[in-house]
Amino acid sequence: MAEPQPGFDEDLAGRRAECDGGHAVPGTGLAGREEFAGTLTGNYVDHGDPPWRWYLLADLTLKPDGYPEDTVWCESGNLFVLD
Repeated sequence: MAEPQPGFDEDLAGRRAECDGGHAVPGTGLAGREEFAGTLTGNYVDHGDPPWRWYLLADLTLKPDGYPEDTVWCESGNLFVLD
């Protein structure tokens, strides 16, 4: 597998965005959907072969109950830039 390749997208830095993603639901073998909203930092990482691009969303204004972080990595296909 290719090493993750970090980068920075100046055009996205500071823009508001939403993304949805999921994680494994314990005991089910399935993933749940969760919604996030915040501000894009401009940081991204390309991971895998072929690469998937993940963007860092910070200063979260919407996150699941109990989500402890103020940032989340969003896969580009699930990222919606608002402005």
